[in-house]
This record gives sequence, C-alpha cells and structure tokens, in this order.
Amino acid sequence: MRRSKLEMYIDILRVLAQRGPLKLTHIMYKANVNCSVLKEYLDFLIKQNLVEERTVGKKRVVYAITQRGITVLKYFRELKAMLPVIEEESRTPIPY
Repeated sequence: MRRSKLEMYIDILRVLAQRGPLKLTHIMYKANVNCSVLKEYLDFLIKQNLVEERTVGKKRVVYAITQRGITVLKYFRELKAMLPVIEEESRTPIPY
C-alpha cells in the first residue's frame, strides 16, 4: 500500500530523530524513499523549519531534525495514539 505524503514526511523525521544527522543516501535507504522524491520532501521540511541542512567539513552535507521537528513528531505520535487508524485493507465491506 502506498504511503501518503504525511506518512513519508513523518518517516523522514523519525529516521533523523533516531539516527541523528545523516547524508541524503542514508535517509533514502532508511526511510525507503527514492532520491528525487526525498529531495523534494527535504526541501519542504527545511522550509517548514523541521529539518536543517548542515555542512560538515568542506563538502559533506547532512540533514538533521530541528527542535521544531522533534516537537511535531511528538505531537504526531500522541495524535496517532489517541486516534487509532483503521487501515483500508482491514475494513469489512458493508453488505448492501
């Protein structure tokens, strides 16, 4: 089943929160997102001040979750716990 944009954003934030600052390729593999989509989503997360881009050394670029990103992730977890999600596949069809 395909993930929504929100689920992919949350997956990226979760990876960065658990693993610390990471290079693009490491995020790509850990969050299971292809490179072009990941760049687009990271741009969005950076504009929202949820992720920051850091330069390590002369050239190496890593991405790190910000304090605001950690807060958003925390609220999302709380919301998910309060509102159990029923997956479409597990729904029983209503007989007509």
